[in-house]
Amino acid sequence: MNYIDLFAGAGGLSEGFIREGFSPIAHVEMDEAACYTLKTRAAYHFLKSEKKFDIYKKYLKNEITRDELYKKIPTEILNSVINLPIGGENNPKIHKEIEKQLNNREVDLIIGGPPCQAYSLVGRARRKDGMKGDPRNYLYVQYAKYLEKYQPKMFVFENVLGLKSAGSGIYLYNMEKLFDKKGYNMKLFTVEANNFGVLQNRRRVIILGWQKEINIDLPDLEAIRCNTKHTVSELLNDLPSIQAGEGVDKFVSYGKPSIAYLNNAGIRNGIDILTQHVARPHTVQDKEIYRIAVEQLHRGERLNYPSLPKRLKTHNNQHSFFDRFKVVDANAEYSQTIVAHIAKDGHYYIHPDIKQNRSLTVREAARLQSFPDDFYFEGVKEGKNRTAAFKQIGNAVPPLMAQSIAATIIELI
Repeated sequence: MNYIDLFAGAGGLSEGFIREGFSPIAHVEMDEAACYTLKTRAAYHFLKSEKKFDIYKKYLKNEITRDELYKKIPTEILNSVINLPIGGENNPKIHKEIEKQLNNREVDLIIGGPPCQAYSLVGRARRKDGMKGDPRNYLYVQYAKYLEKYQPKMFVFENVLGLKSAGSGIYLYNMEKLFDKKGYNMKLFTVEANNFGVLQNRRRVIILGWQKEINIDLPDLEAIRCNTKHTVSELLNDLPSIQAGEGVDKFVSYGKPSIAYLNNAGIRNGIDILTQHVARPHTVQDKEIYRIAVEQLHRGERLNYPSLPKRLKTHNNQHSFFDRFKVVDANAEYSQTIVAHIAKDGHYYIHPDIKQNRSLTVREAARLQSFPDDFYFEGVKEGKNRTAAFKQIGNAVPPLMAQSIAATIIELI
């Protein structure tokens, strides 16, 4: 089964489909750093299939550079990552690159979801115009053009819950009408990542679409439930203890054995190499707030920003965002939602261990999104990637959730 991934991001959705045996024809993404991440992951999959995995290990250990890694990969695989914005004058260029990758293959599936800022409730609240007129509101029109050109049997469209209410529902209504015009039925599901074994509270919209002439019995994605319960501590406890500003970007050994959840979720998947476990540096003031927040959580309370001592309060807004400092609860079955704002600061993602007194590392955030530890998040410049990595992780689809969706689809088509 072959697919094209539109608005691919770092490839979380794609990772789940690859695990279920789907084969990517192309990934289309406008963010340059995310495209390097996609290329590095494509290198991973190629080297693993060719039994040359030691080359990838050398990269994770910092024994070879990114350029040296890419020289080991066929050009056509790296070129399958298309770094262009979808729409307008770029579409012919994208189609030309996709045609090079097709080699007379059919496109069985199109996956992906346009950037969600235009539909998100938070995004609308922050803008005076409520995102009206934002061109990202209409990227579904571009999505439909790709459906029309490549005629996949099905499509998977992922987005935020706000899609249902944006423009009082007019965008979703027009989307359904447009997809119908292009020859596709669609059904919308509201799913929760923790029901798929992801240890994170993340609610999303998944739209499944299929050609009208295909008679299929759609599964109920909302009825999927993970049979086992775990806690966030199971995600974090095997990682080395580090302080604010400490850690190593490449090649840190774990120091502790793996456990069942990490193995079953594919997070610890056989290599004893840990990367991107680096903690942000924090000010003395922030670390004092973090300590108060963790102590309150241990008492079963959450920090309320206005209750902080006056000397620790620097925000003028005392009437909203009371939980702007929030600890990741180690004893909970899932964490708060990982969002792209984590790229700006870690205040909403404080590590639960008061002895470490810091915010989450890239690797810890990636684990909460169910990314495997051998998944490396790139920046535009090699090694300059923490902010870019956090942004990619916050915008991603959890691979574990994507894998469950892929498993249901492959049975249908």
